Amino acid sequence: MRSHPEILARQTLAKTKLFHIEQLDLKFSNGTMVQFERMCGSPHGAVLVIPMLDDDQVVMIREYAAGVERYELALPKGRIEKNEAPVDAANREIMEEIGYAANSLQHLNSFSLAPGYSNQMTHIVLARDLYEQSAQGDEPEPIETEIWHLSELAELIKHPEMTEARTIAALYMARDVLSSM
Repeated sequence: MRSHPEILARQTLAKTKLFHIEQLDLKFSNGTMVQFERMCGSPHGAVLVIPMLDDDQVVMIREYAAGVERYELALPKGRIEKNEAPVDAANREIMEEIGYAANSLQHLNSFSLAPGYSNQMTHIVLARDLYEQSAQGDEPEPIETEIWHLSELAELIKHPEMTEARTIAALYMARDVLSSM
C-alpha cells in the first residue's frame, strides 16, 4: 500500500458562508511535488435520509437546487451540527423538511461527494416507523413532498427532476436492505 503524500503547506484560497477552498502543496513518495485545490465541506458532514412510510413507500422532497437552477426531486438532507450524531441530525432534518420523525434510524453507509476535489462526507440514514412531528427549519419556502415506491425505482430514476447521485444510490441501498429483512 502506498504511503500518503506529505502535506507541505495548506492555504485558504477562498471562504464563504458555504464554501471553503484550500490549496494543498503535496510531496509524493516518489519525490513529485504538486499543488491540489479542494473544497472543504462542513467539518461534521451531512446526512441524507431515506424516510420510509412502510417497506415500499418513501417520502421524497422537491426543492429548488441552485446548482442546476431548477427544482429537484430528492431525499431530505442537511448539515450535521457540532456535537450532533448523524442519526440525530437525520431525525431533525426529516422533522424540518417533511413533518415526520422516526422511531427507528439506521446508519447505512457514508458517501464522499467528489473525493478528487472535495472532503464532504454524507451519512446515509434509513428512517422507519415514522410518526408526525414537525420542527422549524431554515428553508426559504415550504418544501413539497411526494410519495414514491421503491418497487417503482426504475421509473423514479428516469424522472427528469431526479438526478442527484446520492439520492439514487441511497434508494438502491434502501431497497436492498429492506428486501433482505
